This record gives sequence, C-alpha cells and structure tokens, in this order.
Amino acid sequence: MGSASRGGFVPVARSLVDLLGQEYVETACAARAFLSGGKAEDLLSAAAAKIDFFPEPMRRRLYSLLGRTGSGVIPAPLRNTAAGATTAKFAASTRTSAAPLSAFGCYRVGEDGLLYLTTKSEHYHTPLGHSFPGYGLLNRARELGIPNATHNNTRGFITRRLEEELIRTANGLSRGAAAGMAEILSRKDDLYTLNRVLNLETGSLAAEAALKLILARFYRMQPEMPPPRYHGRTPVILVMGNDDGGLQANYHGTTVLTQMMRGMWPEAHAALDAANLWKVVPVRPNCREDVDRAFALYDQGAFKIAGFFHEIIMMNYGGRRLTRAFLEHAHALCKERDVPTVVDEIQSCMWAPDLYLFREYGLKPSCVAIGKGFPGGEYPASRILFSSALDVMPQFGALVTNGQEELAALAYLVTMEWAQANESVTAELGAYFESRLRELAAEFPDVVVAVDGWRHMSTLCFRGLAEAGAFAKELNRRGLDISAQTYKADCPPVILAKLPLIADRTVIDFVLDAMRAALKK
Repeated sequence: MGSASRGGFVPVARSLVDLLGQEYVETACAARAFLSGGKAEDLLSAAAAKIDFFPEPMRRRLYSLLGRTGSGVIPAPLRNTAAGATTAKFAASTRTSAAPLSAFGCYRVGEDGLLYLTTKSEHYHTPLGHSFPGYGLLNRARELGIPNATHNNTRGFITRRLEEELIRTANGLSRGAAAGMAEILSRKDDLYTLNRVLNLETGSLAAEAALKLILARFYRMQPEMPPPRYHGRTPVILVMGNDDGGLQANYHGTTVLTQMMRGMWPEAHAALDAANLWKVVPVRPNCREDVDRAFALYDQGAFKIAGFFHEIIMMNYGGRRLTRAFLEHAHALCKERDVPTVVDEIQSCMWAPDLYLFREYGLKPSCVAIGKGFPGGEYPASRILFSSALDVMPQFGALVTNGQEELAALAYLVTMEWAQANESVTAELGAYFESRLRELAAEFPDVVVAVDGWRHMSTLCFRGLAEAGAFAKELNRRGLDISAQTYKADCPPVILAKLPLIADRTVIDFVLDAMRAALKK
C-alpha cells in the first residue's frame, strides 16, 4: 500500500479499555475470572494491551503484492470444488474461480489460484479490507468471555455503548459532549433529530423498519393501539425513479413491500394501489419538478405524502449521484409538510469522512439506514437511526433475535475508530480517485461519456453495454474485481468501483493505469 508518506494514514492503536472504558473491562474480567477459575489481573492485562490497527509491515506487504495482481500465486488451483445448491439465477452468475481461498487487506486469492484486487470492497462491506488487525480486539473480547449472542431484553453494554456513539456521530457532537447528548436524547417531537437506534442484521431489515415507522402514522400496528396521526388517509411513498419515471431505479432491500417500491410484485402492488391502501410515486433523479408535482397531487385530501426514501449515491442505478440542491429542496418540502425523510446509507456509510454522507450534504433526516461498511464484513449488522417522534413501535414491531450481538457492535466501534482518525486522509484519497477518473474519461470520449458517483464510489459511464461489459471483462482478466451494471435493461451502462478506504495513492494509480490500458485495448 505504499509507505506512510505515500498513504498518509494516521496510526491508530487501541485496547479494549480504550474503546469500552476501564470500569466495564475490569468488571467483565472479574466475571470471567469467576466463571473460568482464572486470574482477573491476567485478563485485564490482555484487555489493556493496545493493538496497532493498520501496522506499517502490513502496508509494506500489501504494496509488495500489487504487481502480482492477476497472476497465479499458489502452486495449483482448487480443482475439486463444491457445486453448492443455490437458486438457478445465483448459480448462473456465480464465479467459483474468483471465490476466496484466503484474503488479506485489499486482496483475495481465488479458487483459480489468481490474486485479485478487491476494487469493489467485496460488494461494499469491507471498507478496511480483509484481516484488518484492529478487529483483533474482537478476539480479545472473546477471551474475556464476552458473548456475541444476547437478546433484545438483555442488550449488552457494548451494544448500548455503540447506540450512544451512533447518535453522537450522527448529530456531529464531539466526544465527551455529555450535555449535548443529553439534550439530543431528550427531544420528543422533533421529526428531524436522530436520537433512537434499532439494532438489526441486514440492510433490508433496516429499510423495512423505516417503512414500518412511517406506515405506523397511518395504520395501527396492533389492534389495541390508538388511531395514528393520519389514520384514514392513503399513505404515498416517494422513491427515486428512473430517468423515464419508472420505479426500477431505487433499491431498499429484499422484503416484499420494499421490492414493490422498485416495481417488483406488480399484480400485488396494483391491487394495493387500487384499494388505496398505499401508493408509491417515483421521482426522477435530481428533478425538482417531480417532487413539486408529487406534493401538489398527493399531499391533500384523501392522500398524504407518508415519506421520502432515497439513497444519495444510487449504486443500483449507475452510481447516480443526487445533487445537494435537489435533496435540500426535497427535504425542505418534507419538513414543511410533516413528511419523514429516510436516507438509505447502506451503500455510502463509512465511505464518507463523517461516517455518513448525509452530514456532508447538511441534511437532517428522520431515519437513516446504515450497515455493510460499519461492521467491516465481520458480521451482518445493520442499524436504523431515527427520530423519537416516530418511536411508537411495540416491542415486537421490529424484533430481530440476533440484532443485539455484542461482538458485532464492537466491530462497529473498531471501524469507526480508525475511520474517524483518518477522515481527512480518506477524503483526500477519495477526491484524488474521482479526479483521476475524470481525467481518464476525458482521454477516451468516444467510449466513456461521463463519470458519476462520488469519491471512492465513482463510476465510469459508457456509450453502450457492450463497451462496458468488454471493459469489465478486461479488468477482471487483469485481476481487478470490478463489474459492469448490466442486470437492469434500463440501467445506464456503467462500471462500478468502490475502493477500500485503506487504498492509498499507489493502489489508486495502479487501478487507473489498468483502466487506461483496458480502454486503449
């Protein structure tokens, strides 16, 4: 990854005591000593020992491997692999040759024995790469007997500690701002203050939880509950649509209702719409007129705009970036009309210097879905951050047995610790990648028509699917794990990149050089 001067990463070394506090660790050590018959002081010594999150020898080793990308690096490939038993569609798209045998940093060795550069961060959930040493603190926690498995009624200290950190960082408070935290947590009626957290497992469940919170303003979740604020009116969900006004551009998970929001289950969706049980209205990307028209039509009479769902970088629609002006306009209208806003940051969280891209945009949403990058690929763990004004869900409204995992919460804290220490470095590197990509696009105007996305999540837009597919295939041949977005008939022909945050300029230059060679070819 280059030397410290090339990468510029800020060294981070932390212990469990640093992240969780002396009192908690001492108490946990005492409990473990009792259960195991060991000595509390020995356990405490290990818990107080710091781990270098991203040591210089690892960075040097990663840099030394860069030139081997795309080549065979083990004596022989795996020949007798498992066929699996998945669905026909998954089987058809599976590349067992690139499936991991082992992984380290931003590399993966596939079953074919080749070295791959994980240019998409393993589909967006390993921002710090593989085998990140900072996650060694999870093993330290296991040695203390801190269990991963808990339940909603016994949410552990680390999970509760993380909830506080998420609210602190989402509101831009400095560490130790006890008075500020108390004031934020005390707000009850402000629809646009994030001060509650639900712990879930996947991004789909986080987005569905936000949808439940919104629909609870129209429909009772349980029969004994009082009529909600907009009882009797038809909820209208605004989502991001295609350039031609269709539903297919947005993506908020794989539950049935959120799939209906992107055009799936058309017969069932049409029946719900015809019965005035709900309505989903698409807004074309960055089209203020569509937002104004939707409010004029559906925020009156029998209808009520129930919520506005959007990503900021539409990674399932060519990496389309929504502009600050468009989102400011839409959010202002929502605030004026008492409409909750849902920012789906499952894709963009952790790649923003402030951890959340909505903060860089200056937005104040009602709900924010996060996941993927925060636990660094160590565990599936999502969260929905939301306003207490929406806190009406009964105990079993969004129950997930495994959502309160303690070690998953610790993985969040580790990732956040390194990312916050290196926020200025990763912002500069992301801007460097985007600017270099724009320079590259300008060299090949006959093939590349635009660059979209944002920083590490930038995309190259091609004139046609054939060119995009050929470009991706050539990069794959060179060992870069990158893909063309070709699975939607109406999607812009783009290739998607999402470089790990630990990629320094040396890695970025290597990726750009490979792209230039592929474009020339």
